[in-house]
Amino acid sequence: MKKTAIAVSYGVLTILLLILSLSLILSFLLKVTSLTESSVDLIALILSFIVMFIGGFITGAKGKTKGWLLGLLTSVLYSFVVFLVQYLGYSKPFSNHQMFYHLIFLGVCVIGSIFGVNASSQK
Repeated sequence: MKKTAIAVSYGVLTILLLILSLSLILSFLLKVTSLTESSVDLIALILSFIVMFIGGFITGAKGKTKGWLLGLLTSVLYSFVVFLVQYLGYSKPFSNHQMFYHLIFLGVCVIGSIFGVNASSQK
């Protein structure tokens, strides 16, 4: 249980740090270039999928077993944190659009975690 909690914590922290870093970079690019928010929309979405995969991979590599469960826990915890920020900070629940994205995040994170478990067991 402790190993699972540590692995999920590593994954969620990785996701949060990468998302915050990429958000900072994208906002800087929006500020100093002629890019518009709509022009970086797809880029932000693709980067989010990549970050979820990386977070899942790290979770799986740390946990070394049951990649699907570790990825599920990581994604659910990340989505819960995002929901809390949005609901408590902005008084808005998830829209159907956001729920769809978070379901895809769940799948990507689970796949990343499965790959992470397999990569760590090959050493």
